[in-house]
Amino acid sequence: MHVVIGGFGRVGRHLAHMLESEGHTVAVIDRDPRVFAEYGEEIAGRKLVGEVFDRETLVKAGIERADAFAAVTAGDNSNIVSARVARERFGVETVVARIFDPRRASVYEKFGIPTISSVRWAGRKLLTMILEPTVHTERIFGGGEVITIQVLATEAQAGMPVGDFDRPGDFRVGVLVRDGKAVMPTPELVIEAADRLYVTTRRDGLDELRGIFGLKAGE
Repeated sequence: MHVVIGGFGRVGRHLAHMLESEGHTVAVIDRDPRVFAEYGEEIAGRKLVGEVFDRETLVKAGIERADAFAAVTAGDNSNIVSARVARERFGVETVVARIFDPRRASVYEKFGIPTISSVRWAGRKLLTMILEPTVHTERIFGGGEVITIQVLATEAQAGMPVGDFDRPGDFRVGVLVRDGKAVMPTPELVIEAADRLYVTTRRDGLDELRGIFGLKAGE
C-alpha cells in the first residue's frame, strides 16, 4: 500500500513507522519544517512541507495513487478538510481522521470519514478504570456498558474448554493469546496455564466473571 499521512506529530510519526515496518510506502505532509529537521530520519518515505489540504502538495505526496489517507494534524479543521479533499477530490478509498473535539465526531462521520477521538477514547478508558479498578480493561464500547478485559489463565483454569467461560448475552472469550500468537478460539479449545484471554462482557456482569476467574482486587 501507499499511504499519505497529513501531520508529522507523534501520531503521524508512529503511524508512518508502523506502516513502513509492515512493508508499505508512506509520504508525510506537515506545515512545520522543524519536525522534519528533528524527526525526518525516522522514516524513509517522502516528507513534504505544506498544508495537508493543499492540492499540489497532496499530488506530490502521491495522493492520486494512494490506497489510504490519514489526517492526524493537531487541528480538527485541517484534518476534516484534508480528509474530505482526499475522499471527494481524489477518490481515495480509505480515509480516516483524528479529532480532538468529540462533539464533532458525529458531524464528520456524516461525511463518510471514520474518526478517532483521543479525548473520547481516553475519557471512556479513564471512566472504566475509575469505576472498575480491579480489572485490566482493554476496550470500551458505547458509554462503557460493554468492555473487553484481559485475564491471565491460571492452573485452576488449565484443561478447561473455552466454552465453559462463555455466557451468551453476558460475556464470552473472543481472543486467546498463547506464546505470543492470537487466535479466535472455538468453544472446544482447551485452555492452558498462562494463556491470555480477552473476554468481552457487560460491565454489570463483572462480578460473576471475577468469581469464575478468581479475580481479586488489584488484578
